[in-house]
Amino acid sequence: MKIAIIGTGYVGLVTGTCFAETGNSVLCVDVDQEKLKKLRNAELPIYEPGLDLLFQRNIHNKRLTFHDDLEHAVIESKIIFLCLPTPEGEDGSADLRYVLGVSEQIGKILGTKGLDEYKIVVNKSTVPVGTSKKILEALKSNGAGNFDIVSNPEFLREGYAIDDFMKPDRIVIGSESQKALETMRVLYEPFVRQGNPIFEMDLASAEVTKYASNSYLAMRITFMNELANYCDEVGADVELIRRGMGADSRIGKRFLFPGIGYGGSCFPKDVKALIRSAASTDSHLTILTAVDEVNNKQKLVLTNKILNYFGNSLKGKKFAVWGLAFKPNTDDMREAPSVPIINKLLDCGATISAYDPAAMEVGKKIFKDKIIFSDDNYAALEGADALVLVTEWNEFRNVDLQKIRSLLRKPLIFDGRNIYDPKTMKEAGFTYFGIGRKMC
Repeated sequence: MKIAIIGTGYVGLVTGTCFAETGNSVLCVDVDQEKLKKLRNAELPIYEPGLDLLFQRNIHNKRLTFHDDLEHAVIESKIIFLCLPTPEGEDGSADLRYVLGVSEQIGKILGTKGLDEYKIVVNKSTVPVGTSKKILEALKSNGAGNFDIVSNPEFLREGYAIDDFMKPDRIVIGSESQKALETMRVLYEPFVRQGNPIFEMDLASAEVTKYASNSYLAMRITFMNELANYCDEVGADVELIRRGMGADSRIGKRFLFPGIGYGGSCFPKDVKALIRSAASTDSHLTILTAVDEVNNKQKLVLTNKILNYFGNSLKGKKFAVWGLAFKPNTDDMREAPSVPIINKLLDCGATISAYDPAAMEVGKKIFKDKIIFSDDNYAALEGADALVLVTEWNEFRNVDLQKIRSLLRKPLIFDGRNIYDPKTMKEAGFTYFGIGRKMC
């Protein structure tokens, strides 16, 4: 099939590359000339494990191409995917200007060219319920005729996006058209050969499914974070509690790891957007409102531990920060806990030396010369008063504890992801603070 991908951000690049990998001809469209230059030179603008190989291969085989000509892509393609940003608005709602603006352009192209060829316009951007109807109106009002609308939300985890796309848990397709549903089923069949389900539903239900999934997971994480804070107060160990809870088949083991709050491009934005969308219909989501408030506070829990330890005075203190990205296996720092943590430490007079395996360049754009960027994790420790672990990269798990002790001024660790065992830390001579971990 000939497919157009409008928008070459994270979702667009992964979607386009994976569709090309199954033999489709994919035209990716963007207006960012600097990004297009890189893409045409086979340079990836994002870090995502496993993407590079597929990206290079499909460019070489001419199944994946990059353009700035929306009209060409719309005319040439049968299926047009909208993979456009929906940034958080000032009131927390999703900003639909890009999605609806491009929809109007597509409507004009289809209308003025008098094309009778059937098209499917697929929204893959995360949008509130009712957006598909707005896209439909934008297309029709600008002259488009022979087309159908599909809502096809993405469920890609940064750091695991290729596996998530190539071997999905499920595919969700929303449409009022049986013809469109059948076409989409054919497109996705190569990805579900092992029997994972394709769920077909109406447009509104598909739109809500995406928000509901992310918001529920955010709620699980936040519950564990609050529980960990309670454990700190009563001397319980949240790690033991997590295991006891996870063994319950009604609850399960996933998304029960406490820490310093969720971040990234999805959870924070989607939670706020669903809260706002529900409020506009007088269906107030009280639990989600609390989730959002707790998550914002949780990002400073580790900083508060540091301030309490040093008596609220950090002037002249240096901290080594391991991890800048909001999670491992990505360079994404959107809503990353590292940002408010580092800013708070700087505001209190501290000096920061930081290291991240993938997000250093992104971090330099955010912090510029306010902090020191180290060549590796051990170099960041030299002369620091404590290690502050923010992102649970695998390379931080099995480290040389004696080397860490020799580089730090004090054997002191603040672990925001609970990747170290308190007993092991004590035996190695460290003063150790986790999140909800019982001190040995």
